Amino acid sequence: MFNKNEIEQQVAEFLLQIKAIKLQPDNPFTWASGWKSPIYCDNRVTLSYPAIRTYIRQKLSLVIQEEFGSVQCIAGVATAGIPQGALVAQELGLPFIYVRSKPKEHGTGSMIEGEIMPGKRVVVIEDLISTGKSSLQAVEALREAGCEVAGLAAIFSYGFDVAEDNFKKAKCRYVTLSNYNAMLKFAEEQQYINKDSVALLQKWRETPSEWGK
Repeated sequence: MFNKNEIEQQVAEFLLQIKAIKLQPDNPFTWASGWKSPIYCDNRVTLSYPAIRTYIRQKLSLVIQEEFGSVQCIAGVATAGIPQGALVAQELGLPFIYVRSKPKEHGTGSMIEGEIMPGKRVVVIEDLISTGKSSLQAVEALREAGCEVAGLAAIFSYGFDVAEDNFKKAKCRYVTLSNYNAMLKFAEEQQYINKDSVALLQKWRETPSEWGK
């Protein structure tokens, strides 16, 4: 068995340490969706740090084995889930495929790249879960191709209620190495942020689409 809390805290520490997670309550970011946010997470930064990259690869592989049992293929979600997924597939000695955000506009017009294996149990890899929309789009594409999606594993989740609802509606289990609450706890303990900033970050998470308007 793995120690879930230990992994959550360690991953949160790594992400804050290398600034894959940036906290700027006084100078909010603007997401692609237009949302204003006091936090920005870019887990692609982990790929530049071999020790952290290895830890994430090993823990994602462990969590997949513990949570989903026997798996026959790993699928990455384009684009940030591709390198993480390929690393996990290598660790587990499994085939790897990836799912585009939309079908290729030339050639075969494929949405899924790699050898599709209908009937095989697949785990999807993401770097980050916000609303879950892009992740579940990939899940649906794999199901339409005849794959049995065992579930999804990601590095970090913001823990939005909308994501929880979306995954439930899609009947797709998901697990993450770390999450917003674990990150806030570590950030406060290690004085990355003060108590006022913690309160603000908690408030943002309640209604992120309205925050800062």
